[in-house]
Amino acid sequence: MKTKRASTPPVSPNKQRALVDRLAQACGGAYSPKQRRQYFLTGPQWAAAYEGHALFHAPTRRPVGFEEVIREYDNIGIGHWTTHDTDVIPTQELGKEGQAETVAAIKKALKKHGLKCSMVTTETFHHAVFATSPAAESPEIRQYAKWRLENTVAIGHELGARYAVYWPGSLGYFVQGAVEETEMLRWYADGLNAACEADIKLAKAKERKPMKHCLEAKPFEPQGHIILPTSDAMLAFISSGLLKHPDMVGLNPEYLHELMWGASVRAALARALACGKLFHFDINDGYPLKHDVDIAVGLVNPLDWLNVLVLLRTHGYEGPFNLDYKPPRTTSNYGVFSVSFPTAVDRFITLWEMAGEVSTDKVVTEASAALRAGAGVKSHDATELFEANKELMTLHELIAHRIFQILVGQHRGRVYSIK
Repeated sequence: MKTKRASTPPVSPNKQRALVDRLAQACGGAYSPKQRRQYFLTGPQWAAAYEGHALFHAPTRRPVGFEEVIREYDNIGIGHWTTHDTDVIPTQELGKEGQAETVAAIKKALKKHGLKCSMVTTETFHHAVFATSPAAESPEIRQYAKWRLENTVAIGHELGARYAVYWPGSLGYFVQGAVEETEMLRWYADGLNAACEADIKLAKAKERKPMKHCLEAKPFEPQGHIILPTSDAMLAFISSGLLKHPDMVGLNPEYLHELMWGASVRAALARALACGKLFHFDINDGYPLKHDVDIAVGLVNPLDWLNVLVLLRTHGYEGPFNLDYKPPRTTSNYGVFSVSFPTAVDRFITLWEMAGEVSTDKVVTEASAALRAGAGVKSHDATELFEANKELMTLHELIAHRIFQILVGQHRGRVYSIK
């Protein structure tokens, strides 16, 4: 027998924001802007300004400029702002008077609202000139790409950025045989070398430290086949001998980009940590083996996210957490700043603090210590060693259960009655 649902009267347009605000407040669990600013969370210009468009999607929101984004990040409590060069400067104005005017206006807005620019990145994938990548066969296109990277480094120093990120999404091909891969990798290294050389000179002139240069991998899109599709491929590239300043170059893994090809995000981050190359981290969520949906952190894989943050807390990661996601097309311009970004930040903070609980939880710490201690049996007999340790190995599943309990609050007595 179906239960009848009470009918809800239509919500007129002039009452919809009030409803959103009331229900958002009813959710609770929000942190104050002051509390949010204690975390190294960075807000991208492109994420807040995303209009809901894509290959099969028409825009659902109006354009948003950097002044509005910076003001709203201040209101929310996001203390850092990041941008692509062409998010804020039209391509035709780069390196010209228009660039200087825009950078001055950005500096003024950042100062007014107490934000810092933490990272800059270069668009080398959208404009038609990069159809064959920034490491194209054409030497004049490669020279233009070098200039773009050097110019972004200059913008970064002017804005006080500490990081530069590179996503070589167009570094690849659609059909095999069209490019020679080893040449393309050398040419791409030439561009990074130019960026690092420009950084060293500018940093010395401005009496600042050079920036950290971070490579961001993605297994699919926009090319048919990408030359550096994973963080592991980029670690190999950094140590290949093609870079003049490999010490300046590390990784900016993106959570979903690792998940897209079926990887364990935590394991990918662990490999970067082991190499000392985890400089920056883009945070979002999504689904394995699917396209780049860029959902906000914790909405799809909260348990996996908790485990990722346990790893990062354990290793003392102090770099940025960049909110690289797309507010859904169903979210209004008002909702982007009143619901989407505040809740994304609050989920991250909650998961980060939960990760601290996991690290100090008595059950987890005792079980982990016992596993590391082993049974104390000295033998070269495989069966004897297995028999001596087999009960201890059950603790793997117990630890996983305990982490789940912490995620849902069951360790604090939260249970559901069984009827």
